[in-house]
Amino acid sequence: MAEHIYPIFDQTLNRQDKEALLKQRAVVVWMAGLSGSGKSTLAKGLERELHAQGFLTQLLDGDNLRSGINNNLGFSEADRLENIRRSAETAKLFLNAGLVTICSLISPTEEIRNLARNIIGEADFCEVYVNAPFEVCAERDVKGLYKKALNGEIKNFTGLDAPFEAPAQPALEIRTDLEDYSASLQKLLDLLLPRIKLCCC
Repeated sequence: MAEHIYPIFDQTLNRQDKEALLKQRAVVVWMAGLSGSGKSTLAKGLERELHAQGFLTQLLDGDNLRSGINNNLGFSEADRLENIRRSAETAKLFLNAGLVTICSLISPTEEIRNLARNIIGEADFCEVYVNAPFEVCAERDVKGLYKKALNGEIKNFTGLDAPFEAPAQPALEIRTDLEDYSASLQKLLDLLLPRIKLCCC
């Protein structure tokens, strides 16, 4: 019961102590977009590149989360909200540990993304829209999901019979149908490196 919960947030080491130890600034990079838009590919590439440059990261991929902490959730509106709530709370834990946290989740609506933003905090929430049209994602069909959805085998499929609302003001929009992987990854690095480098002057 809530009256028997006594948080000790004010007694634990703070985030700044951990950032100083790691020599980096923490941030949550929230990558949203349709299935097949390139989120996971870019997230993996970003994590590898940041690691190579000496930054400590944690990648939270939507499918990985749904196979573990969120494995009891479906795709109803309520379950989608809970999926994002848990994912954002997990990201916040890594943020407070001083890590650069990369989240790759479809995050189909403004309501869902605002839920994540409010949990993480506006100052630490870096929204990236990985944009590719439905038709392009369906042509790629990297997981075989579009074929099943178009054949009626999957219901509430985002972009088909469940809505996807494009982010209104993302920190960065990447058009993976118009530019190659290297150019997309470089845009992410250009956005993040100035933000996560800890000034030692």
